[in-house]
Amino acid sequence: MSKVSKKRFISGAVCPKCKAIDTMALTKENNVEKVTCVSCGEQMVQTEEHVEKVVREHEQVIGVFKP
Repeated sequence: MSKVSKKRFISGAVCPKCKAIDTMALTKENNVEKVTCVSCGEQMVQTEEHVEKVVREHEQVIGVFKP
């Protein structure tokens, strides 16, 4: 069973998809941070740094979301 933290809203954050302000909520599930727009449903996910290094070692990544 996964452990999900409470939603924490990010003050002043703008959704990159719908451009709504103050609709971005941060949650953490299984040590993975997820930012979700409660207005349009757009999601961004970030794993912990030590996991990211192992998984992405041989990939070419343009950019990684950092809240």
